[in-house]
Amino acid sequence: MSILRAENISRTFPGEKGPIRVLQDLDFTLQEGEVVVILGESGAGKSTLLHLLGTLDSPDSGRITIKGVDPRECSDRDLNRLRNRELGFVFQFHYLLPEFDALENVMMPAVLHGASKRTIEGKAVSLLTEVGLAERLTHRPAALSGGEQQRVAVARALMNEPAIVLADEPSGNLDDRNSEMLHSLLIDLSRSKNQAFVVVTHKRDLLGHADRGFELREGKLFPVAKE
Repeated sequence: MSILRAENISRTFPGEKGPIRVLQDLDFTLQEGEVVVILGESGAGKSTLLHLLGTLDSPDSGRITIKGVDPRECSDRDLNRLRNRELGFVFQFHYLLPEFDALENVMMPAVLHGASKRTIEGKAVSLLTEVGLAERLTHRPAALSGGEQQRVAVARALMNEPAIVLADEPSGNLDDRNSEMLHSLLIDLSRSKNQAFVVVTHKRDLLGHADRGFELREGKLFPVAKE
């Protein structure tokens, strides 16, 4: 079942020598529970594409729908609700709140959705346990390693049980060992929770674990064979 669809997406940014077309008539569909890896050189537009799919930006032309809903037709309130319920985000930098511990950071999306901490604490503990951080619940970000911080960010992205998780170079700041651990974690979580993951990265080794792979070049997506 297709839960996200992008049709004829184009995005242009102003440049010193004229407009820079980053994405051009791009098409993409995402199925429920699948893992898709998108490769591309620096500056190819991977982050731009992810921001469009995540409703953090709007295309110049074309249409994106999430579970049949066009974000451009939503009110601000409905758009925030769509993001909060259906989308989870993992970025290259974890963006954890330094004044809160791991457990509080993971609970934050649900708290912002109006849930009380008392009713969601058990779920947050379970998520942190799943990502191997059962012994780090009360540690603040400064007391966690880079790999641990990113695992907290992954748990946070899953807190509201989104249908889609968008990950932008999630292992970009990690060493090879922690990168491999994070990649395995993302795949395992997708399989166990039937959540779709879109991962943009420059690390080709993740292709072998994905359901589909693409390379973004010249503003379009081209299928890449699994290695």
